[in-house]
Amino acid sequence: MRPLVPPPNPQDPAADQKAVTQAALFDAFGGIRGTVETMLPGLLFVMIYTINKDVRSSAIAAGAVAVLLVIVRLLRKDTVKHAFSGVFGVGVGVAFALFTGSAKGFYLPGMIYGAGLGVAFTLSALVGFPLLGVILGPVFKENLSWRTRNPGRKKAYTKASLAWGIIFLAKYAILFPLYWWGDATQLGWVLIALKLPPMVLAVYFTWVFLAKAPPPIDVIAEYEAEEAAEKAAKAAARERGV
Repeated sequence: MRPLVPPPNPQDPAADQKAVTQAALFDAFGGIRGTVETMLPGLLFVMIYTINKDVRSSAIAAGAVAVLLVIVRLLRKDTVKHAFSGVFGVGVGVAFALFTGSAKGFYLPGMIYGAGLGVAFTLSALVGFPLLGVILGPVFKENLSWRTRNPGRKKAYTKASLAWGIIFLAKYAILFPLYWWGDATQLGWVLIALKLPPMVLAVYFTWVFLAKAPPPIDVIAEYEAEEAAEKAAKAAARERGV
């Protein structure tokens, strides 16, 4: 369930901007339910593997629950974008685990993907094309207008992308040594423990930076207004017999 966004408050536009930003971030990153659905397959895998040390049964159980979560969303006609991305990631992990016969194989694809995201966020911020702006621009209906028309938001997206990059890289600087030198059970539990806190911290920094930034330019509304004005002009011209 999405958080309720309070109606605009003309007496406190800053508070209204924070509320809108919070709601948009909540939606973009899946909210509480999306987070739980992302964590559950991995948690089930490490729990079963800790008990029986059987890679096959652990991987199959994780894959089955990921598919079940998607089915439940489909039956309830809920948004499935986060669930589908989760089941894809779990599916790749299951395939790696079954192919290699190693529990560490279940975690490796997600670790590579996460580390790659950390590099991408950092580099995008450094070159002035912050990845977070590309991701969140459509959510705020501003698309890429922040690049040329809203320098305050571009600066906020740059800071937020850099924060995401640093947090992700720090997380995987902890996990990869465990992958190489630790055992699979230790790696699994540490990975579960580090699943939520870095994400919460990154989203928090994003909210802080964007809440203080200028409001987004609603390019969708601009386009609709231009289209309406064009139609009105054509209608007026027809009435004049032009």
